[in-house]
Amino acid sequence: MAQDEPRKHPVDEVLPVPRLALYGFQHVLAFYAGAVVVPILVAGAIGLSDEQLVYLINADLFTCGIATIIQAWGFWRIGIRLPIVQGVTFTAVAPMIAIGQGAENATAALLAIYGGTITAGIATFLAAPFLGRLVRFFPPVVTGTVLTVIGVVLLPNALTDAAGGAEAKTVTKDFGSWKHLLYAGGTLLFILLLHRLRRPFLSSIAVLLGLVGGTLVSYLLGDTRFDQVGRSDWFGVTTPFHYGAPTFQIGAIVAMLLVMLVTVVETVGDAKATGEIVGRRVTDDDITRALRADGLSTFLGGTLNAFPYTCFAQNVGLVRLTGVRSRFVVVAAGIFMMVLGLFPKAAAYVASIPSDVLGGAAVAMFGMVAVVGIQTLAKADLRDERNALVVGISIGVALLPATVPAFGENMPRDVAAILNSGITLGSLTAIILNLVFNVLTRRPPQQADEPGSGPRATETAPAS
Repeated sequence: MAQDEPRKHPVDEVLPVPRLALYGFQHVLAFYAGAVVVPILVAGAIGLSDEQLVYLINADLFTCGIATIIQAWGFWRIGIRLPIVQGVTFTAVAPMIAIGQGAENATAALLAIYGGTITAGIATFLAAPFLGRLVRFFPPVVTGTVLTVIGVVLLPNALTDAAGGAEAKTVTKDFGSWKHLLYAGGTLLFILLLHRLRRPFLSSIAVLLGLVGGTLVSYLLGDTRFDQVGRSDWFGVTTPFHYGAPTFQIGAIVAMLLVMLVTVVETVGDAKATGEIVGRRVTDDDITRALRADGLSTFLGGTLNAFPYTCFAQNVGLVRLTGVRSRFVVVAAGIFMMVLGLFPKAAAYVASIPSDVLGGAAVAMFGMVAVVGIQTLAKADLRDERNALVVGISIGVALLPATVPAFGENMPRDVAAILNSGITLGSLTAIILNLVFNVLTRRPPQQADEPGSGPRATETAPAS
């Protein structure tokens, strides 16, 4: 009998075009708010005009699309070829603001940021093989802790959006009102209801339907407007070095290099989580290719008037929530992002999704990121007090910046920009404690199953 052809892995399955488009657009909606908030924060801090901000948002979206396609589709030895969406790393926000505030004007600030971003991208690309070999220092107790920290730290952001977002705090003054909480709760309840129906197709687009339904209800009740759509241009093209030739300043370069070092931890954690979700083992070579994609995307970011890029955790949670494992869905999302970057009016519609509606959906997505982290931690023996300390202390330290707002006030600006991130603090704590307790110690840790058998807790277990 002739052998059957090997079955294609679900990750490499090309779905019908309508489903690719629908699932891809869902990823865009889940990703959009996190993508545009970075240029908004940077523009406000360094004094960019409204016209410059619009251009910055469209450049960011266009480059996000390219970066996502590079990571998910892959070519040569670049890109991990998993359903991973690339977006601007939040770790870069504070350093970019610090760089901008020390510049002569807003344009000079952008040119210094882009010079540092280009340099950091090249350095990450070239160092990717070395960084990929360090993956053995990220066993389940570390990667699981990092993913749990990401979910736990991001959940307050989702809840802030659910309560109305920044505008409700500073402009409308109705932060935490029942109106916002009802919109968020209704969106979340609708998503849960679609999953409760146990219809695979409805479950896979539950987040998309929740966002569209919540926005529609808000519009019909007069709480959402699309005024910014009318003020946006129909078409806009992102051109390299739009603001002029980048400047290469030592301080900006060092700051962006530190940012990229931190994103290595995020990329390893998100890549391993995605591999766990889709059922494909992530090897050292996969990590190297993912980091090369980060480096190339960051280089393109500095060239195309955008920012440093890394894996987006909320979209990892969306993959877990929907169960759609095809990487070509994410490629479709990248194409949508590029289109949104070329058509400001189209992007303006997506930008009109209310914060409370988005927050309701984000609670589910960020919560699923934490769940993936807990699943990964199940591979480590938490009966061993050393592993338990790694997890417990790392989560506690990660909550420090959010709990103590004055934490970074007495640090040098560049140091505070890095350490004032809960994700960064928690990740670095997990890595250091694992080195101290499990790598540099002579006593081997207890095993995951029973004493004397099974995989060591300090080894990276293959994804199931």
